[in-house]
Amino acid sequence: MTEKKILPFNPLDKVHLGSSVGRAMLRQPVRPMAELKQFIGAGLYAIYYSGDFVAYDIISECNVNDRFGAPIYIGKAVPKGTRKGGDLNANPGKVLHDRLKQHANSIIQADNLDLSDFSCRYLIVDDIWIPLGEALLIARFNPLWNKLVDGFGNHNPGKGRHAGLRPRWDVLHPGRPWAEKCRPREETADQIIGEVREYLSNNPPPDDSSI
Repeated sequence: MTEKKILPFNPLDKVHLGSSVGRAMLRQPVRPMAELKQFIGAGLYAIYYSGDFVAYDIISECNVNDRFGAPIYIGKAVPKGTRKGGDLNANPGKVLHDRLKQHANSIIQADNLDLSDFSCRYLIVDDIWIPLGEALLIARFNPLWNKLVDGFGNHNPGKGRHAGLRPRWDVLHPGRPWAEKCRPREETADQIIGEVREYLSNNPPPDDSSI
């Protein structure tokens, strides 16, 4: 019987590096999204829901009493020009703050959500580590709005560019004016709610919210 090969620990392995960034993010304080102050920087964030929207009860139960163990959405905000290979030392400005405010506005516009039910934590990170940390956190928590109810992070496509389907998020949480201009989907809100319940039953939030 051949002996199993044991690989040496590599502290610079991308999984270990991503874990380091993820742990640092999860140690950050949780703030109500309705009370965000302006700040400078790019980085990662997690959004938590603790309200009573139908089908989100499993998520809410993990986020009450200051537990905040089940993010409903995880995202990133990188400096402008990063995807095009811009200046690595460029000032990121308020990209992370602005991204969170965009999300807050989407929640405010939704007919069946209340911003007071949402909290977030964020971490300002050097640009190079942002995508790695985001990928690891999404893989760890399988956030509902990342994996199943897509479209929360979408932007208004602009005048004359609404030929695409309405995002599933906007079917479930209608109210964003630009999404109402998109082509209707075949799925109804009730159908998506059924998928949400099945998804959360098969992918419950982890018992241990650490990394």
